[in-house]
Parts: sequence; structure tokens; C-alpha cells
Amino acid sequence: MNKLLGSGLIVLALGALVLFSTSFMAKNEQVRHVVVFKFKPSATPAQITQVTQALADLKNKIPGIVSFEHGVNNSPENKNLGFTHVFLLTFKDAAARDTYLPHPEHKKFGQLLGQLGVMEDVFVVDYSPAAK
Repeated sequence: MNKLLGSGLIVLALGALVLFSTSFMAKNEQVRHVVVFKFKPSATPAQITQVTQALADLKNKIPGIVSFEHGVNNSPENKNLGFTHVFLLTFKDAAARDTYLPHPEHKKFGQLLGQLGVMEDVFVVDYSPAAK
């Protein structure tokens, strides 16, 4: 009976350790923040460049951003629904992303978008890369 109880406690302890370590690892995974813009037809190339640069500058203003990249849709499939500009921010972890969202510099970026009036629509997707 004592062996059974001891074995049960070991199994429970190992299970708790696995759950804890899985939870801990998940919180420390990088988070990708994909932002896709649909600019109004009236947006000028200079305004689009201004928006792109302002978003790129956040990497140097907000801690936890590991990388920033951007590009313009060039898919031949014509499935982009008018969304043309893609921005990918990689955060150290979910906590860094959660710091970024309400950060005053991020809010300033949102204010810039409002002042310029060039956005028709935007969508955002966040994910942590799946294990290989």
C-alpha cells in the first residue's frame, strides 16, 4: 500500500512538473504580431512611407521587440482583398507583446494613423511559432 501511495505521489509530482514546465515554456515563446494594412486609394506614397517608418521606429522605442520586417503584397493569387502592406513584429514573448499594445509610443503611432486618415482597414494576427 505504501509503495502504491509512493508511486502515485511520484506520478503526480512528475505530472505537475510537466504541466509547469509546459506552461512556463509557452509564456517564454516568441510571439509574432502580423499587421496587414489596406490603405485608402487617396493615400500617397509619401504617407505610406511615413506610416511604415513610424511603425519600424517602434522597434527602437519599445522593449521586447526582437525584429521588424515589412513588405508589399506580391501574390499572384489576387486573394489579398485589397490589403497590401504587411508588417511582422516579433516579440521576445507574450509579456513583451502585452507591454507593446498599451505602450505610449504605440498609441502615438495610432494617433499618427488617425491624423493622416489613410487607413481603410487593418487586421492583426498574433501567434507563437509551432514546434517543429
